[in-house]
Amino acid sequence: MKSKTDEEKIKAVGAQFQVHGRFLRAFPIGKGHINDTYAADYDYGGRTLRFVHQTINHLVFTNPIGVMENIDRVTRHKHGLLAATEDPDAGRKSLTVIPRRDGQLYYQDGDGVYWRTYIYIDRATTFDTIESLDQAREVARAYGTFQHRLVDLPGGRLHETIPDFHHARKRFDNLMRVVEKDPANRAASVMDDIEFVSQREHVVDILLDLINRGELPERITHNDTKLNNVMIDDTTGTAICVVDLDTVMPGSVLYDFGDMVRTATSPALEDERDLSLVTMQLPMFDALVDGYWSAARGFLTPIERDHLAFSGKLLALMIGIRFLTDHIEGDVYFKTHRPAHNLDRARNQFKLVFSMEEQEEEMHRVVEERCVDGQ
Repeated sequence: MKSKTDEEKIKAVGAQFQVHGRFLRAFPIGKGHINDTYAADYDYGGRTLRFVHQTINHLVFTNPIGVMENIDRVTRHKHGLLAATEDPDAGRKSLTVIPRRDGQLYYQDGDGVYWRTYIYIDRATTFDTIESLDQAREVARAYGTFQHRLVDLPGGRLHETIPDFHHARKRFDNLMRVVEKDPANRAASVMDDIEFVSQREHVVDILLDLINRGELPERITHNDTKLNNVMIDDTTGTAICVVDLDTVMPGSVLYDFGDMVRTATSPALEDERDLSLVTMQLPMFDALVDGYWSAARGFLTPIERDHLAFSGKLLALMIGIRFLTDHIEGDVYFKTHRPAHNLDRARNQFKLVFSMEEQEEEMHRVVEERCVDGQ
């Protein structure tokens, strides 16, 4: 922590939850764009236990209570399934929500900030870039398993924590409205980027048309399947737990798989400015398909399978549109750490789209060879 005042704030937050040990220390963790996350250590009779105290950005998630209700339902269901396996490591394979002392799932502090608490998952690490093909398979398998375990989630439909989050048409149309208004006087300097998006307008409707015709089923999906939302066991190298569940809600598995492709197949970080380093690596795509199919084959429909290759291009384009929109608006949504940070992110994604377009036939061939019934 940077100051005693900050640490005292986390101590006060922790006191609201069912964490009964003596507070020892706290420090920031994670690199998320949206929420602030802290690890906090507590002394339980001479044994140190660690918890995670995390904000819920209510400007992004306007229904934070709904967010926590979704997370609670999903994690309880997963723990039930894991308990049935008698896996001795089951407690590390799903987030565990620690309620407030009065049983509520969240705490709102005096500044109006919403907080939640989880048990810290130890002996596991998240990665910003995939380090091997085996790791890519593990990440893809983890997300496929996550989806599979929620196919039979009982109860009603989950809350849409961000309505139309992956609605590509609305993202495109919003970009065009922002370009017209140009609130930060930046549109003129990014006309080439705007033209890149405009030339691909037809892409944004492909999955939406299938959904509207009822050909793509609605499922419970993660909707933010970045690499660093999967924890990898430090000893075994296997995927141990899917985290960051704020956007778990009804959606299409293709959005989840597509986001894996856009975040895993390029060797460059999402904000890399040297675009020569940004490329879709076909062997990495092959590993993702292999790992995902091993976990998801039991519930995927043929039309979902047939659009796996396309989904990566769509998600990279859509996220690029979101970054470009935020840049033109004046950086009001994503956290930025340098001038033109969102523009760098947008151009990074657009370069990845271009790379996928160049390799589109090969990507479809990989899916055809990997996703064969009986294999």
